[in-house]
Amino acid sequence: MTGDVPPPGQILLVGIGPGDPAHMTARAREAIAEAEVVIGYQTYLKLIPELLEGKTVIGKAMTEELDRVEAAWQAARAGQVVALVSSGDPGVYGMAGPTYEFLLQQGWQGGAGEVQVEVVPGTSALSSCAALVGAPLTHDFCTISLSDLLTPWPVIARRLEAAGRGDFVTVLYNPASKRRQAHIARAQEILLRYRDPKTPVAVVRSAYRERQQVQHLPLEQLHQAEPSMLSTVIIGNRSTRFEHGRMVTPRGYTAKYAEAGTPVPGEQRGQSLSLGLEGWPVVLRQWLREQQTPSLEAAAAHFDVGWAEALAAVADDVAEPDTPFMTSRIEVTDLPRHLEECREWPRIRAVVRGPAGTRMVCSVAGAGLYYDGETLVLGAGGGRVELDWQRVAAAWALAGTCQHCSLELVDERGRGLLSLQRVTGRNPAGDASGRAG
Repeated sequence: MTGDVPPPGQILLVGIGPGDPAHMTARAREAIAEAEVVIGYQTYLKLIPELLEGKTVIGKAMTEELDRVEAAWQAARAGQVVALVSSGDPGVYGMAGPTYEFLLQQGWQGGAGEVQVEVVPGTSALSSCAALVGAPLTHDFCTISLSDLLTPWPVIARRLEAAGRGDFVTVLYNPASKRRQAHIARAQEILLRYRDPKTPVAVVRSAYRERQQVQHLPLEQLHQAEPSMLSTVIIGNRSTRFEHGRMVTPRGYTAKYAEAGTPVPGEQRGQSLSLGLEGWPVVLRQWLREQQTPSLEAAAAHFDVGWAEALAAVADDVAEPDTPFMTSRIEVTDLPRHLEECREWPRIRAVVRGPAGTRMVCSVAGAGLYYDGETLVLGAGGGRVELDWQRVAAAWALAGTCQHCSLELVDERGRGLLSLQRVTGRNPAGDASGRAG
C-alpha cells in the first residue's frame, strides 16, 4: 500500500571545517544534530565524537567516496535525515560534487516528493591554513589538487603551468601520499620556471588539529618538505613576502598610493590603474616612443602580453601619430587579396612561429608565396613551408616609421603564427615588425 511508503528524507552535505569544534559553523552543528545517520571518512568522524552520540554512524575509507554517497542515498530514500560530512567545505574537493553527480545519474531532479539536499558550507582548508601563516591569499589565487587518482597528470601539469604563467598564489591540495611522492617535486619544477627560487612557501599539516605543523621554506627547497594527504601547500606569487613570521601577499595598494594615502603620480583615487584595461595600451605606446631602437616584440615581452594584444595596442585608430609602429586589422575573409599583394613584393622574409617559442626564418621571392584556400605555402630553395589555414584566426597589417611593413597572422589564442615581412634593398635582413629575428 502506498501509505506504507515513508516520505523521502534529506541529505545534508556538511562541512565541519578544519576539525576544531571552535571553527565549525552553528548550522553545521545543527545539521548533524538533526541527522539520524552520519556518514563520512573515518578520520573526519573521529574529529566530532561528541556530536555523534545516539546516531547511526557509517565510517568509510579514503577512496570510498561513492560508497558514502550511495549509503546516504539509500538511507534518505528510506525516509531518514542523513549528514554526509566533509572536512573543510563540502564544495571544495569535498562530497558535494560526487553527491550531485550520483543523484543526477539516478534521475533525481530535486523536486517536491524527492530526497532534498542541502549544502552546509564550512571553513575550507585553504582558509584555515592561510589564517595560520598570515595573509597569503589577499590577492588572486588558485587551488590545484596534485592527486592523479581521478585527474590525468598532463592536465594537472597544464594547470600548474597556467598558475605559474598567471602569477597566481597557488594552493596545492593532496600534495603527497604514501604512493605519490614525486608529484610535489614535479610541481615545484614547473613553478620554478616562473617564480623566484626564494618565493615564500608554507606547508601546513593538520590545521587546527592536535598534530598541527607549520613549515616555512623557499620554493627552491619545497622538494625537501615532507607533505602528506593531511597537508596543504601555499606557494606565493611574485609579490608575496615573508617577514616577522608572517607570509603576506600585498593587495596592491602600494602600486597606487604613497605612504600618506595620496595617489602616486599617474594614478587617480577610485579610477583604474594606468595599466588597467583601458590604460595599458597607452602606456605601451609611450614606452615604445621612449626606446632608442623600438621593437614591438620587445614591448610585448616587457608588458607580458600576447602578440595579438600588442598588435591591437598600436592599432591606427587609437595610436598617437608619433607611435613607431601602427597596425590595421584585416578580416580573415579579406586575407587572400592581401596575400596576392604580398606576391608582388620582390622578396619576403617569413618568420614561422612554432611551439615553445621556436621559429623558422626563410627568405623567398614574392612569387614563392602560394595559397590554395586550405594551405599557405612558402617555397624556400629546395624545401617549402606549409601553414594550415584553419589555424589562422586573425590578421594584422603592421607598418613601422621606416615604412617597412608586414602581414601578421595569429591563432585563436592570439599567438603569432606567421609574419610575412617585405624586404627592401636598403635593409634586406631587416625585421619590418620590430621583432627580433
